[in-house]
Amino acid sequence: MKKLASVGLGLLMTAATATAQAEEVKIGMITTLSGGGSHLGVDVRDGFMLAIERSGRDDIEVLVQDDANRPDLARSLSNEFMQRDEVDILTGIIFSNLAMAVVPAAVRQGTFYISPNAGPSDLAGRMCHENYFNAAWQNNNLHEAMGAYMKTEGFERPLLLAPNYPAGTDALAGFKHRYEGEVVDEIYTQMGQTDYAAEIAQIRASDADSLFFFLPGGMGISFMKQWENSGVDIPLFGAAFSFDEIIIKAVGSAAVGTMNTSQWAYDLDNEANHAFVEAFREAYGRTPTLYASQGFDTANLILSALDKAHPDDQDAFREALREADFDSVRGEFRFGPNHHPIQDIYVREVVEGDDGQPTNRLVGIAVEDIQDIYHTQCEM
Repeated sequence: MKKLASVGLGLLMTAATATAQAEEVKIGMITTLSGGGSHLGVDVRDGFMLAIERSGRDDIEVLVQDDANRPDLARSLSNEFMQRDEVDILTGIIFSNLAMAVVPAAVRQGTFYISPNAGPSDLAGRMCHENYFNAAWQNNNLHEAMGAYMKTEGFERPLLLAPNYPAGTDALAGFKHRYEGEVVDEIYTQMGQTDYAAEIAQIRASDADSLFFFLPGGMGISFMKQWENSGVDIPLFGAAFSFDEIIIKAVGSAAVGTMNTSQWAYDLDNEANHAFVEAFREAYGRTPTLYASQGFDTANLILSALDKAHPDDQDAFREALREADFDSVRGEFRFGPNHHPIQDIYVREVVEGDDGQPTNRLVGIAVEDIQDIYHTQCEM
C-alpha cells in the first residue's frame, strides 16, 4: 500500500480545510502482485503510480492490494475498499475472471471502475455499464488484429491455442472474426498450466502451417521453453500478452522471429511515449511492458477527468472520462459507445537487441481504428 498524499488537519478546521478534505479522491487498486502472472500486476501498478507521482497532485490517495489471482479475494477486497475505505474509483484487475467477479457489483453500487487491462466481452456488451470504462482494449482486439495480419500474410491452416477462461475464449473468437477462414483446430488449456507436452504433440500431429497462441504470464514462458525443445517447425504468432519484454527475456532466443500484435510499443514514435519510457526506465530500471503503459494511461485518463470534475458529481466525472482528454502513450484513441477504446493495433517482431537479449521492434499497423464487435449489444 502506498499513500501518495493526505490532507493534514489541525485542531482547528477552517472552512477552506473542510472543503479540501471533501475534494480528496480515493482510488482502490486491486491487482495481481504475487503468484502466476504477478509481473503483469506489478507493471500496471508501477505505470499507474508513475503517472500519479508525476502529476504533482496532493489530493489523491491510492490504496493498493494484492488479489493473488483469486476471484474470491478480489471480490472481498473490492467490498472492503467500497464499504470501509469509501473509495471513489476502483482499478487494477489483470485477469478477466477476476474482473467478472468484481466489476458488475462495484459499478451497480455507484463506484467507478476503470480497467487498465482485463476487457471481457460481457462487460463490453450485454453487461456494459455507464460507470465502467476500459482504458486498454476489449479482450478480442489484439487477437483480431493478428487474425487479419496472418490472413494477409497468406497462412491458410492456423491452429489456435489458449487457456479456458473468459480472456482465452475471447482471444480465439477475436482471431477467427478477422481471419475469416477455416482453422485446423482450437486447443484449450487449463489456467496456470505449466506442462504442454500433450498439446505440443497434438500440434505436431496436425497439418497446421502456423500456430496462434494466447498464454499470458508464466504460462507463456513455460510453453515457449517447451516449444523450443520440441522440434516442431512452424511459425508462432500471438498477441503482446505472450510477448511482453519480461516474458521474451525469460524465454530467450526461442522468442526471436515471432510476431505479435499490441496497441502499444516502447519504440512508438510520439512525444508522450518517449517521455513515459524514459521516466519509467529512470524510476524502475527496466523497460516498460504494455501493462505498464496501460497503467500509465489509466492514471492519466483519471487525472484528466479529475481536472474537470470530482467523482461525487457522477454525471460530470463520467462525461470527463468519456472525453479522454489526455496524451496517450499509444497515440490517438477515443472511446466507443460502450466505453472501450477505438484505436490502432500494431504488429511487432521479436528481435535480438543491442544487448543480445530479445526485444520487441515495431513493424507497422495491423488494423486501424479497431472497435470491438460487442458494442452493438451494449444498451447503455
